Amino acid sequence: MGQLKVKDIMDQMEHVNVEGIIASKSDRGVINTRFGGANFAKAVLADETGEITLNLWREQTEVKVGDRVRIENGFAKFHELNVGRRGRIIIIKESPKDRI
Repeated sequence: MGQLKVKDIMDQMEHVNVEGIIASKSDRGVINTRFGGANFAKAVLADETGEITLNLWREQTEVKVGDRVRIENGFAKFHELNVGRRGRIIIIKESPKDRI
């Protein structure tokens, strides 16, 4: 599937490729899974067409508010975007560093 805009992402959609900005992010927590504890956070991915909740797992939780990211091969479930083992999050441009 080609590059989508956030407004075009529908529930149960697979092979989602989209770019956007991390508009907000929750604090990182740990969730117990059948494989042990895993870092987890929720973020909001935004582009000029809208916003969608993005679930972040393990090293994905390292993204920061303001980062421009590309989601490759994600999937939508329960109106939230997920990136599983077959997908990835690429940081295109990191958020500007804090200025003094």
